[in-house]
Amino acid sequence: MAAIPESELIINPDGTIYHLNLLPEHISDTIITVGDPERVAKVSKYFDEIEVAIAKREFVTHTGYYKGKRLTVISTGMGTDNIDILMNELDALVNIDFQSREPNEEKIKLNIIRVGTSGALQETVPLGSHLASHTAVGLDTLMEFYQLEQSEEELTLVKALQEALGIGFRPYCVTGSQMLIKKVAYDMISGNTLTCPGFYAPQGRVLRAGLSNPNLLQRYHDFRLNNFKFTNFEMETAGYYSMGRLLGHEVLSLNAMVANRVAHTFAANADEVIDDLIVKVLERV
Repeated sequence: MAAIPESELIINPDGTIYHLNLLPEHISDTIITVGDPERVAKVSKYFDEIEVAIAKREFVTHTGYYKGKRLTVISTGMGTDNIDILMNELDALVNIDFQSREPNEEKIKLNIIRVGTSGALQETVPLGSHLASHTAVGLDTLMEFYQLEQSEEELTLVKALQEALGIGFRPYCVTGSQMLIKKVAYDMISGNTLTCPGFYAPQGRVLRAGLSNPNLLQRYHDFRLNNFKFTNFEMETAGYYSMGRLLGHEVLSLNAMVANRVAHTFAANADEVIDDLIVKVLERV
C-alpha cells in the first residue's frame, strides 16, 4: 500500500498524532473513555500510579496501572464528530507505522469502554442504574461518509425508524462487543441506545428555540419493531460502535442513568452513580 500523505495522517513535530498529542507508547490496549475532561482524573485517582498525563484541547489522557494492569483513560468531549477523531487516531497509533506512513501488516485490536451518562426513554429504566448499550442507532450523519456494512436486520430497523420519525436521511445501527458485554456488563441492564446529534432539540428539549417536531420525544419512546424499543439516548455510542466495526476494535458503551426524560426526573446523587460505574469497570477490566 502507498504511504499515507502528510495531509491525511498529520503528525506533530514531536512525533505525536495530531489531535490526541500521543505517541504509540502512551496508550494501553485497554482504554476507558469519558466525555468530560474533568472526569479523567475521577478515573485515574484509583490508579496505583500514573505514568502518562497529556492534555490537548478536549482530549485529556492518563495512562497508569490499576492493580497491576496497565490502563488508559481519555476524554473525548461530546458528539460523534469527536469520536470520529478519537477512533481514527487511536487506531493510527497502534496500526500505522509513523515512519513509513503505511498500515502495519499485523493489526492490533483495542478494547475501548465508554463510561458516560445518559437519559432514560422508558419508565422501566430506573435512575441510578447502569445500562450497557447492546445496540446503538445513530441519528447523526457520520456514517454517510463511510462504507459501513450493516445486516439486513439492522437496515430494516433503521428504515422503520426513518419512517417513524419522518426524517430525510437514514440512521445507522450497530451492535456493541459481545466479548466486553460478557466480561464487564454481565449484570447491567441490556439497552438499545439512540445517539442524537445534539443535547437540546435532537433530544426533544425546548428552551427558547422551537422544535420542528414537537412530538419527537414521544416518538422515540413509542418506537417499536418486534421486540425492539429504545431504552435511552446520548450523543456518542453509535459513533463508537460504527467506527469499532470499521476498524476492527472491541467497543462497549456503558451508561450511568442520571435522568429519566419520560418521568422528568434527575438523579440527586448523579456523581455517585457515575463513580460506582467507574469502580465497577476498573474492577472488571
